[in-house]
Amino acid sequence: MPLVSVIMPSYNYEEYISEAIESVLNQTFNDFELIIIDDASKDNSKKIIQSFDKKSIKIRSFFHKENKGLAKTVNECIKKANGKYISYFSSDDIWFKEKLEKQLKILKKDEDLIVWSEGLIVDAKSNFTGELFTQMHSALNRKKSGDIFEELLKNNYICGQSLIYKRENLKNVRFDEHLKYLGDYKFLVDLAKEYKFYFIPESLVMYRIHGRNTIFSDRIGWKKEDIRIRNYFLQEYGDEISYKVKNRIFLNISKSYSYIGEKEKAKQNIYQAMKCNPFYWANLFTLIFILPNRNGIIYKFINLTYQYYKKIKKWYNNLKIFYKK
Repeated sequence: MPLVSVIMPSYNYEEYISEAIESVLNQTFNDFELIIIDDASKDNSKKIIQSFDKKSIKIRSFFHKENKGLAKTVNECIKKANGKYISYFSSDDIWFKEKLEKQLKILKKDEDLIVWSEGLIVDAKSNFTGELFTQMHSALNRKKSGDIFEELLKNNYICGQSLIYKRENLKNVRFDEHLKYLGDYKFLVDLAKEYKFYFIPESLVMYRIHGRNTIFSDRIGWKKEDIRIRNYFLQEYGDEISYKVKNRIFLNISKSYSYIGEKEKAKQNIYQAMKCNPFYWANLFTLIFILPNRNGIIYKFINLTYQYYKKIKKWYNNLKIFYKK
């Protein structure tokens, strides 16, 4: 049995999948299997996968006759995994050669950790954009190691393509097959409830940004799932989390309702947020943005203040990165 099962769901990424597979096969650590399940791609992905499968005994490839969606495909990958550890990887991203080797050194000390790393953001042609994954998610100063359950409930800033964890620890934790876009976020929160995370600040993966990332392709659908997931957090873990965290959850639900045009539900949730933490500055900004009158002086003043705040925050984060270098 291999020590690590690398699981790779695949769907219509013919332009990227060769580079992704090669980055796994070129790892300095060799005791792994690569499980690829293609979810009925309509492009040449299947032919590319089959060509690699013929060349490498490490690859186990499977092909759906009809599209089942990402969550079902990932869960099927997990079911087929034989390794002690599982490492998830998308077919449009890239690993650095020492990714598995460096993470397994951490797991030797504590095999129950959920290990992840920083990532470089690259474009469609694999060019570095100059941004880090945690920077893109405004998480440079967020807690990344240890018990991050409550921190993760606020929003997801984990580089999923860098994860590795013990298969046995998944137990009943799987991707929610009713979710199309944000199953990974729910999966991570459920794991964080039970296990501690360990963050490697070195970039061990390249995360690719292109026009077909789900957050760009169906923004409305993404926001609707965001509402469902955050309501799940409140129902499942509401009695175990602080009022400050509840505030952030209600706040994010309000923002998502506002985005999809359901202003009344947005207001209801911002009021719930204010009950949990009445002195949090973001509550006021969100309340102003969902008010119907956007031509008033108060709205214009708050909006201008908020835009200046975002610029100052971005400048401050870039300054910190400069001095770290």
